[in-house]
Amino acid sequence: MISGKNYIGNVLSSLGNITYKTFNPQTNLENEVIYTEASPIEIQTAVELAAKAFKTFKTVSGVKKSDFLNEIANEIENLGDELIKTYCLETGLPEARAIGERGRTIFQLRSFANLVKEGSWVEATIDTAQPNREPIPKVDIRKMYIPLGPVVVFGASNFPLAYSTAGGDTAAAFAAGCPVIVKSHPMHAGTGELVASAIINAAFTAEMPNGVFSNLNSSGIEVGQLLVKHPEVKAVGFTGSIRGGRALYDLASKRSEPIPVFAEMGSVNPVVLLPKAAKNKGTEWAKKYANSITLGSGQFCTNPGLILGIKGVNLANFIQVLSEEIVKIEPTCMLHPNIIGAYESNKAKMLEQKGLETTASINNEVSKNYGRQIVTTVEGVTFLENVNLHQEVFGPFSMIVQCENVDQLEEIISKLEGQLTGTILAENTELATHSNIINSLQNRVGRIIFNGVPTGVEVCAAMVHGGPYPASTDSRFTAVGINSIKRWVRPFSFQSWPNELLPNELKNENPLKILRLVDGEQTAKSI
Repeated sequence: MISGKNYIGNVLSSLGNITYKTFNPQTNLENEVIYTEASPIEIQTAVELAAKAFKTFKTVSGVKKSDFLNEIANEIENLGDELIKTYCLETGLPEARAIGERGRTIFQLRSFANLVKEGSWVEATIDTAQPNREPIPKVDIRKMYIPLGPVVVFGASNFPLAYSTAGGDTAAAFAAGCPVIVKSHPMHAGTGELVASAIINAAFTAEMPNGVFSNLNSSGIEVGQLLVKHPEVKAVGFTGSIRGGRALYDLASKRSEPIPVFAEMGSVNPVVLLPKAAKNKGTEWAKKYANSITLGSGQFCTNPGLILGIKGVNLANFIQVLSEEIVKIEPTCMLHPNIIGAYESNKAKMLEQKGLETTASINNEVSKNYGRQIVTTVEGVTFLENVNLHQEVFGPFSMIVQCENVDQLEEIISKLEGQLTGTILAENTELATHSNIINSLQNRVGRIIFNGVPTGVEVCAAMVHGGPYPASTDSRFTAVGINSIKRWVRPFSFQSWPNELLPNELKNENPLKILRLVDGEQTAKSI
């Protein structure tokens, strides 16, 4: 049962005087439960508990952390239909989406459980001593990753499960050995509390220290600001807007001890339609992209918001078919009145830009909070001259840029801000002849896709979900997949340390049997 309270460690608490409700965009009505925003006292207590828990949690074995992560997955499964029902009531998204996202969340948790149970992720590196080396003896140095400390995770509006309370950021931080304080997203506070209860139950079953997890309600920005500024918080995870992510990044950098903010922010995910692909498969690609643009009302960070092609009859045909197909698709409900309000506002600002033309739009009346898709087009020279045209419109919006030639296409790509993804639609023979285009796109994105759609992010070790700013605040790290654990750790060396006092990962006998780099050789053997 949802209480509307905060989890301060394993205790439910509601000391604050600010309350709010979540909203059902399908019915256009508030949901019943009243949520109490965390007070400054509760924030302070949650951080103090996390700092205390870190002293123990950072030493917990990989096997025990694996048990904890698997138990969280079990507890989320045990929430059953209540979680799915609450998710739908707070988002307007269909049941199938909720079930799919729950499955992805559980898969992420179990993936990290497997990672830390095996243990080699710490990248143990050992350079043994050479006391007889000339002219200077070499000392024994051993390195591995260690956790940063308490992490604050901001729940995402568009993924109430996979990028929120027990989502990828939280799972990765737990796997690294970092306690987590979640700043729950106000749009899905009930979903967040249910998942928080699953984590609390799992922590008890797995005998984790109290304070390893807290869940704080928040209707505005104040709770998040206090958390980021707190000296015991050592890192931040955020998925959302450029404005929100940049504000947190700036706040963290101004602390007396600056901390990293790993923010995934805006992206228009440029798609490049090369000439032969436009000629041979333009109609096919247009139909696929009509579905990709409107998928989930365009509320994905990988929504294809920008399509680039060479002006001519083949691109004209692509535009015509895309325009015809996209209006056949029924508009769907967006997440919240605030989300659709921002969509309509940003769309209107974009349509005010000189030279932008609408080729397809839904103009008839639709249900309240339903996002009406739109396709626009603009000349390449106009796009280059007006940076306002480069900005993301979060929702079912896409712009086609008609370039004069390949040189202009390459110039446009090089002038784009950093993006999560870039897509090349091409015949195989075009790849070699357009290597400059591909190289330019590679410099602007974190993931490049060949003959596909960008919507859909596979959770696997090879995935990079990040990119040059403002796609993310640090393009060296991914927000999806097991390698996202590296955001929450730092390399640490032991020099000339007694073997018996070293972590198990670095001991001579290698009791964990993990793969290590010993004197330049990858091995699981003991020394």
